[in-house]
Amino acid sequence: MFRSFMDMALAEARAAALRDEVPVGAVVISDKGDVLARAGNRTRELCDPTAHAEILALRQACRVLGSERLPGCDLYVTLEPCPMCASALSQARIARVYYGADDPKSGGVAHGPRIFSHAQSHHRPEVYDGLGAKACEALLRDFFAQKRGR
Repeated sequence: MFRSFMDMALAEARAAALRDEVPVGAVVISDKGDVLARAGNRTRELCDPTAHAEILALRQACRVLGSERLPGCDLYVTLEPCPMCASALSQARIARVYYGADDPKSGGVAHGPRIFSHAQSHHRPEVYDGLGAKACEALLRDFFAQKRGR
């Protein structure tokens, strides 16, 4: 039976917004359905351009399992992964990626370079888009509207 963890990813995204980070959240789930890691963006806080929610969650999940690969694991993320994150997901051998909002400007899965479609991509996870999209989009839209003073 399918169980979505997008609400947990949204909670991480909301926490990121409270830290004045772009509100993106990610959760890694084991093949047994256990939460291995959860994270929100921390690029500003850590002064690290790679501190995207997906990367931080992958790092934590790898530490928990004691492995550089996460076969059988799923990733839930509120925004379509960028090319950097999509490549990392491929390298980690994530089984399935569930994302909420599309990212036509900076996405790397369904938009832009479409990382998983490249011949150089050694692993292609199953991808499910649009999960909780309205809530994910609203969170991002509201965050950026507030930044612009609207």
